[in-house]
Amino acid sequence: MVHIKTDTSIEAMRDSGRVVAQILARAREVAAVGVTPRELDEAAREVLREAGASSPFLDYKPHFAPTPFPAVICVSVNDAVVHGIPSAEPLRDGDLVSVDAGALLGGWAGDAAVSFTVGAARPADTRLIATAEAALQAGIGAAVVGNRIGDIAHAIGTACRAAGYGILDGYGGHGIGRSMHEDPSVPNEGRPGRGMPLRHGMVLAIEPMLLGGGLDEFRHDPDGWTLRTTDGSRAAHAEHTVAITDDGPRVLTVL
Repeated sequence: MVHIKTDTSIEAMRDSGRVVAQILARAREVAAVGVTPRELDEAAREVLREAGASSPFLDYKPHFAPTPFPAVICVSVNDAVVHGIPSAEPLRDGDLVSVDAGALLGGWAGDAAVSFTVGAARPADTRLIATAEAALQAGIGAAVVGNRIGDIAHAIGTACRAAGYGILDGYGGHGIGRSMHEDPSVPNEGRPGRGMPLRHGMVLAIEPMLLGGGLDEFRHDPDGWTLRTTDGSRAAHAEHTVAITDDGPRVLTVL
């Protein structure tokens, strides 16, 4: 079931979205060569405490997971695409880092992700990250009343494929509201004009996940959470929580 939000509810979701944006900003600020992903998680926990918010990630256990997620953010490094558990291994010069964060505030969820390089960036990584961000913006641009879910999917997929990148098979965006994951699913590739019509009050987490080697396949780490490219290529992830409104798409996970 798709839950349509009132304008008042969207304003409340803006508050939780702002906390998510603060977490991602803090993670980028703290991340440096020698810093561990676990330290990024500690910094995210501090942001949540300061805001009086909680994490929808911590102890989350979907059907595929062998154990509850043990952190408040996902930190996926290099060939890890998504769902990376923050580790104690220090970040190295040139690492490509994706941070996915969520927040619950006032009973409403926010969800967003960003990718960046620690230290000196490889040109190929810079292009990959820029394409992920461009694909996200293309998806947001298609998130207008009168369009359909397929229009968002097509916009994202077109940007990814035109650049020669793979798209994480079977994963995409989702509705969001009282829960982090709600209907509808928002694929990262699809046909325009297909799928559910977009209405004022729908709120979606739009999140392209790009695989640098051009393949769509992935493998699971032994932890049961982390998804990695099968060819060892690097990956990038970009995400925002977006409200569909009569005035156009409204990004809720910004400062």
